[in-house]
Amino acid sequence: MSKETVGVRAVFLDRDGTINEDTDYVSDPKKVCLIQGVREAIRTLNEHSIPVIVITNQSGVARGLHTESDIELVNAAISKQLKKGGAHIDRFYHCPHYPEGKGKYVVDCECRKPKPGMLLRASKELKLDLSRSIMIGDKASDIEAGIAAGCRTVLVMTGQGHQTQDTWHESFKASHIAQNLPEAVAWFLGEGV
Repeated sequence: MSKETVGVRAVFLDRDGTINEDTDYVSDPKKVCLIQGVREAIRTLNEHSIPVIVITNQSGVARGLHTESDIELVNAAISKQLKKGGAHIDRFYHCPHYPEGKGKYVVDCECRKPKPGMLLRASKELKLDLSRSIMIGDKASDIEAGIAAGCRTVLVMTGQGHQTQDTWHESFKASHIAQNLPEAVAWFLGEGV
């Protein structure tokens, strides 16, 4: 009798406001500041062999504020700071598009949250089970993207979380609300999804 194969669960994280301080269109790697407790939370996921995947809208590219190379440099700075705490991100995905931007990035794409394109791409490339995974972020678009992809969701109160919660008018709700990433991770691991 064969045991049913269960897909790999993952944790999808918004970047600015969830992992690092959101300083409006983060583009300078020297100014990257991780939010308190993030290293430990991500390290805990690493220790449980749960893939940690960043899913981030970066419309600053389409708006002409920075380049995709700048995004990579910021991601590298985040990775470097996480490494100091024994933690790592397994994969970064970003959407540089914005319908009202400039040039080749003016696209109404499927990857810009609240659409689930980046999560679906990661699921396909990394063979993930979205129904056992979670999307954590500080904005309604993070939660909506997670729900659209079939994930459970957590709204964190870091970044724009308080403002998002105070002005919430969407018909959908997050699966859980946490003060920060460590609380969100503890909830996810406690749920045994």
